[in-house]
Amino acid sequence: MPAAPPERVPVYGGFDYVTVDVQRRRVYAAHGGARSLMIVDADSGKVLGQVRVGPMAGVAVDAQSGHVYTGNGLERSISEVDPVAMKELRSVDVDGPVDAIAYDAGSGRIFADEGDGTRVFVIDAKTFKQIGTIALPGHKPEYLDISNDKHELYQNIDDLSEVAVVDAGTLNVKRIIKTPELTHNHPLQYDPAFDQILTAGSNGVLSVYTSAGRLLHKITIPEHVDQCSLDKQRHLLACAAGGKITLIKNDGTSVPQIVGQIDVARGMHTLAVDPKTGNIWAVWATQDGDFVQQFTAAP
Repeated sequence: MPAAPPERVPVYGGFDYVTVDVQRRRVYAAHGGARSLMIVDADSGKVLGQVRVGPMAGVAVDAQSGHVYTGNGLERSISEVDPVAMKELRSVDVDGPVDAIAYDAGSGRIFADEGDGTRVFVIDAKTFKQIGTIALPGHKPEYLDISNDKHELYQNIDDLSEVAVVDAGTLNVKRIIKTPELTHNHPLQYDPAFDQILTAGSNGVLSVYTSAGRLLHKITIPEHVDQCSLDKQRHLLACAAGGKITLIKNDGTSVPQIVGQIDVARGMHTLAVDPKTGNIWAVWATQDGDFVQQFTAAP
């Protein structure tokens, strides 16, 4: 249920991926059409500001420094933003558009998908220089996540219905997990407590795999899901699709269960869970403007 009324965003432009910095109580959203990173107070729900970086899609947080990394879409760059000073600190160019990104604190590397491409660009967060490129099987990498313990990167591949498992150190593809029950793989989350990958396709199927590649379970969810966000403490997965937020409980052993749904704006397709409260932050754009809203996630 809504925890507060929607907060209108002062700049129109549509959204992509969302994430939460639980320590500093901030929500960050890729405000792509507005060419900026949107910053929201995770306690009050107020929009604090926007930092202009480009037509961004991906967003990731360095939990130690509090700085935010942005994947700047068709501008073919990755930026580092200081959200306190509300300014871009530095940027690095790559030779392709950037979609989803992830930050690996263990290696200090930023992994950035090539939008509608075949590669992942690898950036050293300390020097802010590109140090490598991961060649992927197939075309159109979608969402990705990281296992810090296994030093593995899990990368959805849209056109081949598979997950590429990459060694985060050597940057080599270690194995491929085939997901033939999924069409156009999009969201992906890794649950380290269970060593499980949760991934879904646009055809309305969500699957649970071991990181070794064994299919454990699959369930039906709304079609055309884009972003899902996992509460790794409560093992609740929130997904945005079909004009709904769908809340799914995964206990690591039995078939995941849908434990809650709420109708939302049809254009909502990205969201993030606040690990402190378990609440869900969602963003969306309509003809009436752009909005951000917090929802309680209690099943």
